[in-house]
Amino acid sequence: MASIVCDKLAKNYEGNPVVHDFSMEIADAEFIVLLGPSGCGKSTILRMMAGLEDISDGALHIGARQVNDLPPRERDIAMVFQNYALYPHMTVYDNMAFGLRRLKTPESEIKIRVEQVAQMLSLEPLLQRKPKQISGGQQQRVAIGRAMIKTPSVFLFDEPLSNLDAKLRAQLRGDIKRLHRQLATTSVYVTHDQLEAMTLADRIVLLKAGRIEQIGTPAQIYNHPVSKFAAGFIGTPAMNFIDCVASQENGMTVLDSGAAKWRLPQSLFAIAHGQPVVLGIRPNHMSIMGVDDESIEVQGRVDLVELLGAESLVSLLHASHEISALVPANRCPQTGTQVCFNVSINNLHVFDAESGRSLVLRH
Repeated sequence: MASIVCDKLAKNYEGNPVVHDFSMEIADAEFIVLLGPSGCGKSTILRMMAGLEDISDGALHIGARQVNDLPPRERDIAMVFQNYALYPHMTVYDNMAFGLRRLKTPESEIKIRVEQVAQMLSLEPLLQRKPKQISGGQQQRVAIGRAMIKTPSVFLFDEPLSNLDAKLRAQLRGDIKRLHRQLATTSVYVTHDQLEAMTLADRIVLLKAGRIEQIGTPAQIYNHPVSKFAAGFIGTPAMNFIDCVASQENGMTVLDSGAAKWRLPQSLFAIAHGQPVVLGIRPNHMSIMGVDDESIEVQGRVDLVELLGAESLVSLLHASHEISALVPANRCPQTGTQVCFNVSINNLHVFDAESGRSLVLRH
């Protein structure tokens, strides 16, 4: 097992920077998820860790060694790819045994290790089949098993579930989580799916345009986003954003959306008089319970109702904004009705309209 230290890693393509000063420490046995939209640099960072991309600047340490110039085979890493990368002419057993055979491992030991890993991944009945004879989810399990069998110091996962349907993704997420608990191997996982990040990660590294936007546990990033970008990227359904202008009146901060004014304690936010801001509200924090001194009202006309099972997603029109609210299905308002929701002031987020940075002081 090994820790990973990234010290100001940078990557340039033909003089164009795509990763900027990426610095963080990954503890031994930690599960880190690199999360962000397409083109944010997350796969490039993973490939630099693997040795598949040259590092333009900075230093990368795996364990006690600086590995900038080491080839992939000398970094003691194993990588699981998006497209499985199995040998189609080989059986599941031979695919898993391939790396050990290249290392001249005795066949008796290979047999023991393949059977152990196959048992962990529920692949025992499939060992004599070829990849075309098994499902996509089973193929990805084989790819994970092939990586596991080498007992590396670091696992690298490059969007391994993106080719699978929703049910298989959920199943394999659980498998990967259990495997990490059993093996306690340092793992770095790349995805654009915030649900995968929230369910798998010890810590999430949220990336934007090749830079770190925020690092934290899933709960920290969800509850205390440092920017409008972080708030909008994490959470399903997505956070509501309402453009406002702030003012200071009688010791209170007043946010004016044009359709409503909300009075908030000055102690909660670092807001200047006249500052353009964006109010953020998560749909699950909107309630149809009564309003009290610790909450604000949000009113609008119900435009759309989507039944999700035990809950309904209600879309309401508030001036020029469409706002979403999650409510119990048995308390869902009717389309076309005027409704009033309340939101606790402790669940409100406010961002600077220009920079997007959070203006909340309570964290």
